This record gives sequence, structure tokens and C-alpha cells, in this order.
Amino acid sequence: MTDVYAYLARGGIIMIPLLLASILALAIVIERALGLRRNKVLIPEIVRVVEELNSVDDIKLASRMCEKNSGAFANIILTGLQNRDLSAEEVRELLVDQGRQEVRSLERGLPALETIAGIAPLLGLLGTVLGMIKVFTVISQQGTGQASLLAGGISEALITTATGLVIGILALIMYNYFSNVAENYILDIEKYTTKLLQKIRRL
Repeated sequence: MTDVYAYLARGGIIMIPLLLASILALAIVIERALGLRRNKVLIPEIVRVVEELNSVDDIKLASRMCEKNSGAFANIILTGLQNRDLSAEEVRELLVDQGRQEVRSLERGLPALETIAGIAPLLGLLGTVLGMIKVFTVISQQGTGQASLLAGGISEALITTATGLVIGILALIMYNYFSNVAENYILDIEKYTTKLLQKIRRL
């Protein structure tokens, strides 16, 4: 733990926002890793009911399943079931509207993760600039003979740059990964929604 404090101290004041950014990014990654599990989004029981839906009794069973479970998929399917007596076009419009609302839950936290991926390297660059300012200040006031002071400023510049890049790269990787996962779920939900529309039209 002492080594961590020493590392943060060597990086200067910019290490504080970088540390906060890394903690926030980690929290988002953990939350999304738990929230975007396949069985949590595409609930198997609801998928099974939609695929086997052949009668009015199946519709009632599917509605109960959706009401019992929460989430984007359950809410969209429930919207289709509750409005099945409307025309196909009206049901489709309702599903599209509901889908737009539910997409936000699948992408929750991702804009913040993308922002961290963008600002972390910039914060690192700012730390670099501040570190180099210290170096030139030492040079202007005491000349080039103070090697330890010069090394401290250069070390601060390099530490913040490296830290900002590491945080930014990892945040970008995780943002792209979770965005791809969410997009795949959206496509799957659209597939099951289309299948639901086709089935309730035939009942």
C-alpha cells in the first residue's frame, strides 16, 4: 500500500483525478459485467415461451413470465403481448418506442466509460505539461546542476502520461466490448420481437 501512495505522490496532483477516473471505470466495468450476462438480459424462460407460443393460454403464461421478471427483454415482450389486439403497425410502433427506452438500460454507464477513455490520456498529458513546467522552473532558477529536482519533474511527467494512457486504453477496450455485447443483445431482442409479432398475428 505504501508503494501505491508513493507512486501517486510522485505523479503529482493530476494523479488524483486519474485515480478517481480509474475507480469509476472499474465500477462501471463490474456493474456492466454483471448486468449484461446473457441469462439476465435474454431470460431463458421468456425466450422459451415466445418460441413455443401457440395459443391464448401461452400468451397469458408469457405475460406472467414477463411481469415476474424485469429488464429490457421482458418489458418489450410484455408491451407486445398487452397490445396484441391493436393493428400490426400500431404494435410495431409501440415496440419500437419501448425498445428505444429499454436500450438505455443496456447501455447504462457506457457513455461515462467512453468519456473516461477520452479524458484519461488528456489528463496524463496535462500532468506531463505540469511536470515539464516544474523542470523548466528549476532550470531557470537554479540552472541544470540540480539533477534530483530535474529528475522529479521528469518523473512526474512520465508517470502521469503512462497512467493516463493505461487507464484510457483499458477503458476504451472495455467500452468497445460492452457496446458490442449490448448491440448483439439488441439484435437478439429484435429477432424475438419479430417472432412474437408473427405468432400473435396468427392467433
